[in-house]
Amino acid sequence: MNSPESPRIVEASRVVIEEVSPVVDGGRFPAKAIESDRVAIRATAFADGHDRVACVLRYRHEAATGWTEVPMASLGNDEWMASFVPDRIGTWHFGIEAWIDTLSTWREQFARREDPADLQRAAGIGAELVALAAEASEGKPREQLAVWAEILMTEKDPVRLRAAALDEALFRVARVHLPRFDGAQSAEYRLGVERVRARFSTWYELFPRSCGENGAHGTFADVEKQLPRIQRMGFDVLYLPPIHPIGRERRKGRNNTTVGIEGDVGSPWAIGAAEGGHMAILPALGDLADFRHLVAAARERGIEIALDIAFQCAPDHPYVRDHPSWFRQAPDGSVQYAENPPKKYQDIYPFDFDCADATGLWEELLSVFTFWIGQGVQAFRVDNPHTKPFAFWEWVIAEVKRRHPQVIFLSEAFTRPHVMHQLAKAGFTQSYTYFTWRTTKAELTEYFTELAHGPGRDYFRPNVWPNTPDILALQLRGAPPAAFRLRLVLAATLCASYGIYGPAFELCENRPRDPEGEEYLESEKYELKAWDLARAEPMEHLIAKVNRARHEHPALQWNDTLAFHETDSEHLIAFSKRAGGDQGDVILVVVNLDPLHEHSGWVMVEGVALGVAAGTRFWVEDLLDGARYPWQAGRNFVRLEPRRAPAHLFHVAFDAGPLQGLVG
Repeated sequence: MNSPESPRIVEASRVVIEEVSPVVDGGRFPAKAIESDRVAIRATAFADGHDRVACVLRYRHEAATGWTEVPMASLGNDEWMASFVPDRIGTWHFGIEAWIDTLSTWREQFARREDPADLQRAAGIGAELVALAAEASEGKPREQLAVWAEILMTEKDPVRLRAAALDEALFRVARVHLPRFDGAQSAEYRLGVERVRARFSTWYELFPRSCGENGAHGTFADVEKQLPRIQRMGFDVLYLPPIHPIGRERRKGRNNTTVGIEGDVGSPWAIGAAEGGHMAILPALGDLADFRHLVAAARERGIEIALDIAFQCAPDHPYVRDHPSWFRQAPDGSVQYAENPPKKYQDIYPFDFDCADATGLWEELLSVFTFWIGQGVQAFRVDNPHTKPFAFWEWVIAEVKRRHPQVIFLSEAFTRPHVMHQLAKAGFTQSYTYFTWRTTKAELTEYFTELAHGPGRDYFRPNVWPNTPDILALQLRGAPPAAFRLRLVLAATLCASYGIYGPAFELCENRPRDPEGEEYLESEKYELKAWDLARAEPMEHLIAKVNRARHEHPALQWNDTLAFHETDSEHLIAFSKRAGGDQGDVILVVVNLDPLHEHSGWVMVEGVALGVAAGTRFWVEDLLDGARYPWQAGRNFVRLEPRRAPAHLFHVAFDAGPLQGLVG
């Protein structure tokens, strides 16, 4: 008997499998992928001694009963890689199997032998392996392998024996059928596969109530009138703030004043009144039939309607009356309103997700999603998800996707990094980011390198916004139009998914409520706005050009090829993206980060990032103004005057004719 200090003698595989990727938190959460995009799976697999190891990737869709298996290619240093293309959305499962590749080990050693007697002994070992493979096969392969085993046992001529033993075609047949010795399997991992819009999307936010003519309250029909303009600008998702009845009790006034006056329309995020709650529509906007008509009209133009989901209630929401236990009580017995010190939201009651009737609450909130999915909505922007339990989001998103795997969830969580990432792991398709507060060359380079290449790349999909109804960013307060233009180009090219809050953005709305805060003066959150869209035309043209480039160039539809290039000016930032392999689709962007002054300098373009050799010459065409310049993989001169053009959005052409006058 073994003593307690002695190692146990156990039957175990000699093969070790580790470092499988993409895997999130050891498999606790699924990694993310996109339907029809090729997914690369990597692993480390090795064994003791000098025996060769074979490795395969096994994968299946959740609805499939059998596994598909593909060989993994050796990358050297015991690292392996294989890929597959998930051909439908939903949850996929994958794992790694590895074993001692006895036939390859034998063949490799046989090829090094010279002595005839040594060859005979080695051939006999090979014959035994081939015979095992023959027993495990049927039909023609069985016959071929039986003959091969016989030749290896009986052939005496060293030349003919060597030729027979190293027969490549027979080796491949035997290797397929030979039993797997000393095999090991990894854990089974999950991959959440979503539709393409989860990876690449272009969002536009507007308040339906501000779409009316001559200052009148807007309707869904008025929003429909905006669809041609939104389509011309190249947006494919139209995001609407909450469209539900707005509470009358404690309704906020203009500029977020605590007490409203007669005629104040209140904040759409103060959800619920006598007319209904989260599954009702503000009557001034229209009814369900009008909303469904809007959804259909948008879809005909290639635009998807996304709805805001804010799980909170106005004091006169029917839930407050019918389910008081769903809300946290203050010491005096009243319902506790929401706070985020120093901000106070007297017009909003948060849910108590840990209340005695948590099951009833969670099921009701799930029904909110399913109701709007039934009206044709397939994308949701979720307000402040970080103030609700992670467990709730993991449960409710899984339940929705089990029934409706096409649904997209955008997390609006400007909060601590670990919280943002946990929400992404819990199932949110896309996530807001810190782009709004990243302004310098160093900040942008560090942050977007992290987003594109950091550990979160397997589950955290960024969606960047230069502005939101809540945030008039510091760099846009009192800023000239050039500031808005440069932030637009950065957002649209650094990230595959981005959005703007308009028409405030097109009109370069830059007036803060106070010098230090981020709220807009006369914020649309608390009043109807009569936007003068005639003044928006210059910005609309730029937005249309930028979004056309995004839709026409696959390089801008991904994040994982982002590469920054050195410049000799802190005011100039340069980066590139590419798709389609070497000399495929390449986009090169240079932005002047100073909206007030002209800056010039040298850009050092790294050829490896573009998929070309150093010194390679090429043409670049600016997709914003059509100008063409000769460039090279090396040093190139740039001058950008912000009032005229704060950025170059270059398409790189490697075969666009002879280059003359190249700057070098």
